[in-house]
Amino acid sequence: MSSTAEPRSIVAILPIISGLALAFTITAIDPLVLSLNMPQVSRALHVPPEAVGFLGGAATLIVAAGVLAVGSLGDTFGLKRLLMLGLVGDIVVNLLSAISPGYTFLLVMRLLDGLALAAVLGVSMALLKVSVPPERRPAAIGIFMAIDMVLCGVTPAIGGWVVEAVGWRWLFLLAPLLSLIALGLTARYVTEPPVLKRRGVDVVGVSLVGVTLLTLVHGVAEGENGISQFQAWLPLVISAVAGVLLVLRERRTPEPVLDLSLFRSGPFAVAALASLTLNFLVAGFSFTLGQFGSVILSLPPRTIGLLFLPGTLVIAGAVILAGRLIGKYTPRPVLITGLLVMVAGGLLMAATATPTMALWIVVLATWLTNLGSLVTSAAVAETVLSHAPPGKSGAVAAVQPAFGMTGYALGPAVYLLLLNLFFRRQWLNDADARGMSVSEADQAVDATRSAMAHSPGTAGYDPNLLRQSGLDLGLDFTNGLRLTMLVVSLLPLALAVAAYLLMPRRTGTAR
Repeated sequence: MSSTAEPRSIVAILPIISGLALAFTITAIDPLVLSLNMPQVSRALHVPPEAVGFLGGAATLIVAAGVLAVGSLGDTFGLKRLLMLGLVGDIVVNLLSAISPGYTFLLVMRLLDGLALAAVLGVSMALLKVSVPPERRPAAIGIFMAIDMVLCGVTPAIGGWVVEAVGWRWLFLLAPLLSLIALGLTARYVTEPPVLKRRGVDVVGVSLVGVTLLTLVHGVAEGENGISQFQAWLPLVISAVAGVLLVLRERRTPEPVLDLSLFRSGPFAVAALASLTLNFLVAGFSFTLGQFGSVILSLPPRTIGLLFLPGTLVIAGAVILAGRLIGKYTPRPVLITGLLVMVAGGLLMAATATPTMALWIVVLATWLTNLGSLVTSAAVAETVLSHAPPGKSGAVAAVQPAFGMTGYALGPAVYLLLLNLFFRRQWLNDADARGMSVSEADQAVDATRSAMAHSPGTAGYDPNLLRQSGLDLGLDFTNGLRLTMLVVSLLPLALAVAAYLLMPRRTGTAR
């Protein structure tokens, strides 16, 4: 019998929620603080320009590729045991990262950290499912996501301050500190649920998931140089083939890493796609915020980190309220509301972005994006966890982070592809209006395109280009950003419509 029979009040299980929420949040904070401070790290370690983006996303890609396998392993070997192992791994790897002598060493550490974070992410939500009584779970999820919001709002600012005050190496002490606290709370308050009879891991399925994802992200990233280029279409073809083989494999194997039968449920399918979409939007927005803030608005990294801070407590309160509303009604209205709030954040940037826009508008757009993503996440978590049968909480709960990390990995690549596409269209029109040839204009923006392709979130182009070329590159870039935000805002809008049509209106019709 699981620990769901333990204390029924929220106050009594608050230490459990806090420990698991801390663990869950580390998987977001760890890569986020590195990405926001990548310019300082890359300069200090002489990271090749073409490798900066890969270094920043290395851990995320490993998490996305391996989190499904971790969920199944947790069901077999122990969810609590695997979570604690992941937390210890994160501590060790980050401490080693702090003494990195060069780029190669840090890259290896980031890949290893991806394995540790996959273990943490893959089982933390599953442990919440088995440790909290079902009637308390929606409220617990609200508190869980509120803790995540507060830490994700505060940590980027702290990270920027740490880098400026004492240097980039101290940045790698933030995640270990949180991991130590999560480790203590987990060891003291979380009970190990019963495990299933030992069974094999679907190694072939895990490998196909990894190949599908890695080649997809690589192909999309290369697509900015032309989708017809060999470097772009070959990985996309490989991704498509691997995806088909994955579906065929998972339909036939008795213990699939991804149980496709779950997707026969409309609510579950919508929830999984919502997890992918919200993480896609958050990661892509953070990427464009770094680009736009540093290149056009000339904001330092610490200021960009502070953009996440305003309204953090309000969002945390809203997420707690969302959890209670899910328990009282269903996840459906909360999910739709969260998605529509994210649409509002995207459309606000699409409507107001200018090279001289007021900083409070950027803060408001960031706030709306964060609010919508956390509210949506609460509804997604409850929907996914409600479909987990006894003994398979890890395998089912891992679907949410698997889709989420896929979106997180795809977001920057797709946003960059769209931004480059629209930016090119804008400066070509600008050049044509000024009577400049394509080759002349291309030379003028080469530094900007290179910076966007290879150094996400860094100020990579020389403002003197504006005077040398006669092009208004700041306005061209901004118009490209506005078109990008307009296009991506269609995704949560379409998913909100799907949720309205496919998710149950009453608790009695939910699975």
